[in-house]
Amino acid sequence: MSESNAKKRSKTSGWKIAVRIMVPILLVLALCGGLVFGYVVLGKQELSEVFEWSTWKHVFDLIFAP
Repeated sequence: MSESNAKKRSKTSGWKIAVRIMVPILLVLALCGGLVFGYVVLGKQELSEVFEWSTWKHVFDLIFAP
C-alpha cells in the first residue's frame, strides 16, 4: 500500500512542478505578445522599436511627467 502512495505523490508533484514552470513562461509570452500587438498593430510603429529601452522610457516619461 505504501508503494502506491509513493507513486501517486511523485506523479502529482511532477505535474505541480510543470505547472509552476509553465505559468510564468506563458505570462512572459503574453506580455511580449501584448507589447508587440499594441505597439505594432495599434500604434502602427516598427517592430524593432518594441524592445528598445528608450521607447519604454519615453512612454514612462509621458505617463508620469510632472
